Amino acid sequence: MLLHSSPVSVEGGGSAEWLFDILVDGRPKTYLQFAEEYCEVTTDIEAICHVYVLRPLTQSVVAALNPHVELVELAEVLAQIEYPVPGAEVDPEPACSRDRPVSHHDN
Repeated sequence: MLLHSSPVSVEGGGSAEWLFDILVDGRPKTYLQFAEEYCEVTTDIEAICHVYVLRPLTQSVVAALNPHVELVELAEVLAQIEYPVPGAEVDPEPACSRDRPVSHHDN
């Protein structure tokens, strides 16, 4: 099972593996379930899909994910991880399904 009712301590290495399983699952719905259970927040699945397929972030997407954060506050970290920004040339967007893993590579 990918989601646990509570995280295992980081010292034991369990939390890293648990979160890794969620991230590599590749399905936005899995992350949505994690966010709602672990963070106790309601999250917009379309905003999660937006990030999963690496579309450039907008203030409305950021606000849907966290209403307490402004896009400009993320500029430095987005540059560090080379996340697409508005106006940047990006690869064609892969389709996003809530239930299917997102792939950024041609098979």
